[in-house]
Amino acid sequence: MNIQCQSSFQNNKEGAGPDGCGKLYLVATPIGNLEDMTYRAVRMLKECDIIAAEDTRQTRKLLSHFEITPSLLFSYHEHNKAASGPELIRYIIEGKNLALVSDAGLPAISDPGADLVVLAVSHGIPVIPVPGANAALSALIASGLPTASFTFVGFLPRERKDIRTVLASLRSAQGTLLFYESPHRVAKTLAHLLEAFGNRRVTLARELTKRYEEFLRGTLEECLSWLEDHPPLGEYVIVLEGESKEEAELAESSWWRELEVEAHVAHYEASGVTRKEAMKKAASDRGLSKRDIYNALLERE
Repeated sequence: MNIQCQSSFQNNKEGAGPDGCGKLYLVATPIGNLEDMTYRAVRMLKECDIIAAEDTRQTRKLLSHFEITPSLLFSYHEHNKAASGPELIRYIIEGKNLALVSDAGLPAISDPGADLVVLAVSHGIPVIPVPGANAALSALIASGLPTASFTFVGFLPRERKDIRTVLASLRSAQGTLLFYESPHRVAKTLAHLLEAFGNRRVTLARELTKRYEEFLRGTLEECLSWLEDHPPLGEYVIVLEGESKEEAELAESSWWRELEVEAHVAHYEASGVTRKEAMKKAASDRGLSKRDIYNALLERE
């Protein structure tokens, strides 16, 4: 068994890791309002030897606002991660502390930071989260939809067949579903959700923590109608109601509805029960007597 244990104990000065190795800090940045930034995040960006950013131009604006002058600002994004990732890991192994940021919110959520974390863990490098703003959770807690259980989906694939595959796997999820979407695709995505799940309740959250923050609550059909008259603007979080308990129970109890009686009985036989018991179970599902099932089977012979 190969178990890796990373102690969560940290000194006030969050310095080098074991054996002189540096650490990887995952630093949350604002998702809109600059006041989303935490004191700790500012301190870590000041103290770390290197800052790796998805878009260095965007990050320079943030650093300038908080009067942070990095020793080295490194570009790390989807298109250069194969080359930049190992180089950043080498710096950390040599004793440099690295702060990873995304353009907005928590790094490693729907961005290539996740790959750098995997690399760091594989090299035994301590990975330290520096929490802060997150669009998905901010939208969820203000949505008015259940928060006890949820699934973060992120951006859907581009191809229609891939979208259908992903949504089919989520159809029976009873927890709230969270999606990210751009303004030019949000209406199409809502249409896909309507096709896959029916007219469920949904909340569209856009421009979170910014001046024009907006929450649109209604059904999928109502929100689609609204977007026809109000062109989408800004980045969206789509918070979709999960399958209800009643829907789940109905689906569980009606799995057999498309089966012929013979196939229904065969299903139970395949689970290891006798044919007599399988006929009894099928009769119970269908609200019929066992004789009705027996007669139906005779007619098929």
